[in-house]
Amino acid sequence: MILPHKGGKYLKLFSAKKESGTPAVQTCAAADRGSILPSLYKSADPTQYRLYRELRKAVPVIDAAIGKLIRLLGDFYVKCADDAAQRSLDHFFDNVRVGGVGTGIREFIFCYFDQLLTYGTAVGEIVLSSDGTEVAALYNAPADAVELKTGSNPLDVRICAKGIGLSREVEHPELICVSLLNPDPGSLKGNSILGGLPFVSEILLKIFDSVGQNFERAGNVRFAVTYRPPTGTSAINSKQRVEEIAQEWGRAMRDKGRVCDFISVGDVSVRAIGADNQILDCDVPIRHILEQIVAKLSVPPFLLGLSWSTTERMSSQQADILTSELDYYRSLLSPVLLRIARIYLSCAGLNPQVGIEWDNISLQDETELASARLDNARAAQIEATLTEVKE
Repeated sequence: MILPHKGGKYLKLFSAKKESGTPAVQTCAAADRGSILPSLYKSADPTQYRLYRELRKAVPVIDAAIGKLIRLLGDFYVKCADDAAQRSLDHFFDNVRVGGVGTGIREFIFCYFDQLLTYGTAVGEIVLSSDGTEVAALYNAPADAVELKTGSNPLDVRICAKGIGLSREVEHPELICVSLLNPDPGSLKGNSILGGLPFVSEILLKIFDSVGQNFERAGNVRFAVTYRPPTGTSAINSKQRVEEIAQEWGRAMRDKGRVCDFISVGDVSVRAIGADNQILDCDVPIRHILEQIVAKLSVPPFLLGLSWSTTERMSSQQADILTSELDYYRSLLSPVLLRIARIYLSCAGLNPQVGIEWDNISLQDETELASARLDNARAAQIEATLTEVKE
């Protein structure tokens, strides 16, 4: 930029020629820590199995909610047509080998349920003995180990085992248990309960990461020590004085456990970097995001340790909603238990007629059912008394 001078000459205030040497002020971008979720969210994997695994690791409240659903699923027991089959099946359910080190049908079904919630697809295999006369073990296969394909018609579903670059149809599909959670109409792929959460979870992780960076910058106080040399001081003396100040200030900061006073001659000012800045309040956006997560997982917030304002009536309604959710999940798991029980009884030469009954979800349900039976009994007694009086 060139401005005219009073004498007719021109003053070059900003020269186009760059000066040599290091500039006095530089801009340094903050380190980009990155996030696992955005890269996975944009990956080409259509099933997003890895994304859901990383999501449970990154957001503890999601992993806690799934764990609560598994533990609230409750216990079950089988009812067979005859006593011999009942004793044999009870012993099998209590002692069947599951995977490499597990034991018992409950360990298998809880792992199966965990897989169903996380990936939307659960796969289990009934392993027969070498001679094929009895059930030797149960195996929880990876969700991406099988692929469902349509045969000659939409109702002809074939189970194929995935290999390296190919998939082949399994020889005994009757020994494979596959469950899908909320599949789309006409689709053979389940939808994870975590669907829709990667977006809001990414925002939540960004807030946590920003809070961490702000506390690293402002919480761990850093000081700016400025020395203004007197007029006429040479550059060499100023440099020596700055080095002395830096050395003594560093020694004072490193001397932990003892209060040190910093004394200097000259115009020296000390101020805290970032002390005047106010960290943004993140409670409101974090709560909004957690509300979205809790609504998607259908778990009451008080079960996750979230002390939001609520009433006793609201808590009761949330418990009723959770009960209906668990009843739906039980309806998906009961066919798997029935298949395992019937195959075992058939291999043992026993009557394969069997039923699955689940315990009531909570003691509150037991109390409400007992109260309902009592009210019905009182109503029936009053009706019988009125009928006798009329007669």
